Amino acid sequence: MTHPAAIPFDLTGDQIELAQLLKAVGACDSGGIAKHVVQGGEVTVNGTKEFRRGRKLAAGDLVVYRGKAYEVRAARTR
Repeated sequence: MTHPAAIPFDLTGDQIELAQLLKAVGACDSGGIAKHVVQGGEVTVNGTKEFRRGRKLAAGDLVVYRGKAYEVRAARTR
């Protein structure tokens, strides 16, 4: 899934948890805030509301929170 204005997020491994991604991109200041916004239904993953903060995200997933889209991309190989 793609979004024309998506901000790319490059994985360092195979997956990242949703709450960790929200913290890593600066969308949430803490894990507690990330938990609250996810469980409150404020985040979508691939167009569907996601309520699980531990949801595993992989390359190709698109996360939208407060009008900003984040595209999860595969870890870069060297």
